[in-house]
Amino acid sequence: MEGSSSCDVLVAFVGKPSAGKSSFLNAGLFSVCKFTALNAYSSSLAVSDASAKVGNFPFTTIKPNHAVAYVPLDCPCKRFGKESLCLPRYGRCINGTRFVPLRILDVAGLVPGASEGKGLGNQFLDDLRTADALIHVVDVSGTTDQDGKETVGYDPINDVDWLRSEIHDWIFNNLWKKWGSIVRRHTATKASFAETFQSQFSGYGANLQIINKFLDKASIKEPLEQWDVNLVHTAVDAFLDTRFPTIVVLNKVDLPASDKNIDRICRKYDASKIVLGSALAEVFLRKLHKQKYIHYYEGTDRFDTAEDQVNPTVEEKLKPLDDKIRGRLEKVQDLVLFRYGSTGVVDLLKRVIEVLGLIPCFPVRNINNFTSGVFSDLPSGGRHNGVFRDCMFVKPGTNVREFAKLVHPEIERFYLYAETVGGIRLAEDDLMTPQNSIISFKTSQNRD
Repeated sequence: MEGSSSCDVLVAFVGKPSAGKSSFLNAGLFSVCKFTALNAYSSSLAVSDASAKVGNFPFTTIKPNHAVAYVPLDCPCKRFGKESLCLPRYGRCINGTRFVPLRILDVAGLVPGASEGKGLGNQFLDDLRTADALIHVVDVSGTTDQDGKETVGYDPINDVDWLRSEIHDWIFNNLWKKWGSIVRRHTATKASFAETFQSQFSGYGANLQIINKFLDKASIKEPLEQWDVNLVHTAVDAFLDTRFPTIVVLNKVDLPASDKNIDRICRKYDASKIVLGSALAEVFLRKLHKQKYIHYYEGTDRFDTAEDQVNPTVEEKLKPLDDKIRGRLEKVQDLVLFRYGSTGVVDLLKRVIEVLGLIPCFPVRNINNFTSGVFSDLPSGGRHNGVFRDCMFVKPGTNVREFAKLVHPEIERFYLYAETVGGIRLAEDDLMTPQNSIISFKTSQNRD
C-alpha cells in the first residue's frame, strides 16, 4: 500500500492579509509546528521556520504555504476492538479517534482589485486553480481594514462580499473577453454546453462531472448565442458555487467588537457554511498541551491542569501553572471556550469534509484481519503488521477501480477484483461509500 498517504484533495485558506489565515494553518498543524516560546495569547506568535509566517501587516504570506492538517474521525479499529493494533502509516490514532492528513494551502493575501492585478492578485488567483474548496478567513473583530492594515470599526461584511466578487470577476473576465469566439466555435462545431464549458473551465480544474453539476445549478435554457452579459454572470456564479465551495471562518471572536458583527453576518449568510473561531486561542492551548502545562481535549471546551490529576504517572504528570499562564487560560475560557464550545479549528476541518462529501476509506491487504503486511513496533511492545495502516479521503462519485488507482497505479494495472468486510465482492464500477470503505484489492501480482 505504499503511496497511499491521503488523497488528492487540496483545501485553500484565503482572505485578506492579516485576517488570521496563517494562524489557522498553525493551529491545524500542531504536530509539525515547533513553537520557540510561550509567547501565548497575544496578537503575535513566536514560531519556527516549520510554521506559516504570522504577522499583523499586509502580505505576511508572500508565497503559498503548503502543509498538512489532521482531521479527526472515528477509526474502524474501535468498531472491531483492535485499537491496540492500529498503526497508521500517516497521521495517528488515539483510542479509536483517527487523525487523517488533509493537504492545505495558505495563499498570499487578497486585496480589492486582485482580479485587475492589484496587490498580489494575479499570484493569489492562480494559486486557487488546484484547490477543491476554499476556507475564507474573516477578521470578524473589524480591527483590520480591506488592505489588512490596523484600524477600528471596519465592517467585516465587506470582506465576505468582495472576496467572492474578486474570484467571480477573475473567472468572468477570462471568459467574457473571448466570449464572441467561444459562441462562434460552439455554433460551428454544434457542441453541447458541457463540451464548450469543459474546454473553457478545464484550466480551473473542472472535470465533466463538475461541468454538468454547475450547468444543472445554473438552469439556463437559452441557446448560447442568446446569452447576454447577465446570463454569463449567472453561469459564473453557478460554476463558482460548484467548483469552489467555500466555508467562511469568523476569526478573532474573542475581541470586543466581534459579537455584534457575528450576529449580523450569521443573519445575512448561510449559517451552515459559517464557523466561529479563534485560531490564536487554539495555538495557545496546543502549545500549553505540548509543554505539559495542560491536557487539552481538542475540539472541546475542556482541558485538565495539574490540580485535576489524581495519581498521574510520570509520563502523564503536568506542570503547575503560574499566575500569568493561569490568567491567560481563564481569558481563553471566558471569551472562547465557554461562549462558543470550542476554538472552532476542529469544527472547521470537519465542516470541510462534510461540504466536499469526502469518504474516509481504508485499503487493507487482508480483509479478514485488516492488516497490510508491514511489520512495525507496537506502543505496548512487540511487533505486529498493524491494522488499518492507511486511510484516504475519497471524493464522491469515485468507483472501486478508480480508487484502486489512487491507492497505487500498479494495483489498478494488475487489478483482478476487490472485496469488503465479510468477503463481499465489489464490482469495479461500484461507487465507494461508507459501507464499503474498508476494502481489499486482489491483483495478479499478489504475493499472499
